[in-house]
Amino acid sequence: MADPSASITLLEACWRDLVLGVVQGLTEFLPISSTAHLKVVPVLLGWGDPGVSATAAIQLGSIVAVVAYFRIDLCQVLRGISRAIRHGQWREPEARLGLAMAVGTLPILVVGLAIKFAWAGGYEQSPMRSVPSIAIVSIVMALLLALAERVGARRKPLSTVSGRDGLMVGLAQAFALLPGVSRSGSTLTAALFDGWQRADAARFSFLLGIPAITIAGLVELKDALAASPGTGPLPLLVGIVSAAVVSWLAIDWLLKFLQRNSTRIFVVYRLLFGLLLLVWWGVHGAH
Repeated sequence: MADPSASITLLEACWRDLVLGVVQGLTEFLPISSTAHLKVVPVLLGWGDPGVSATAAIQLGSIVAVVAYFRIDLCQVLRGISRAIRHGQWREPEARLGLAMAVGTLPILVVGLAIKFAWAGGYEQSPMRSVPSIAIVSIVMALLLALAERVGARRKPLSTVSGRDGLMVGLAQAFALLPGVSRSGSTLTAALFDGWQRADAARFSFLLGIPAITIAGLVELKDALAASPGTGPLPLLVGIVSAAVVSWLAIDWLLKFLQRNSTRIFVVYRLLFGLLLLVWWGVHGAH
């Protein structure tokens, strides 16, 4: 596949990464799959697939946003873990939240490393990153989210989180390595199936994503910079900054939205997104 950064000016590269950053910020924390949109939107605009490295690096902007937004929560978690290590107080809510985050990160870390270093032929060329695959996965995940919304008890608060909760949601997070699944969508769906309150499920999803997205972004940052030697690091920096600003706004909006509303709007969006992609592919895929 041609390098999407080849033969373009610095201004064009900055505009491209600005758009990618906005798309990343809008979709990383909403349950609609940032990976799918970062794959599909550039293709629809004629830019080609930006690749795994570029999209993972731009995700660092989302990490800056979520760390800044939840800085108080994270400080409490670190203090709770410190007290638990020193005094064995692992029943404290902050310590249990930290433990749940650590346990929940393990599945996606193991699967991600396996894909990175053991995938024969390269993950970027996998049929799972194709437009039809993304469309079908988006539709399936929409139906699962709708079912979770219907059957979930929505009683469990974040203050009762345990290592077992972290593992269950973390296993769901690992499926987000498949484009179209959505990291926030899969974790929110799993948490709703497990009886979590909507806003607390989203809050834990955001916190759980911090280690996974940070690791992925740092691992791919070197490759992303090497992929655009002609334009240098400025376009990628533009993408990261725009992703950070828009991610902050998306986090704040979603937490407030889920306190009073269901996830039905995202179910409808994902169904339409998947169906429109299939129609588009049917018209243009062979050309």
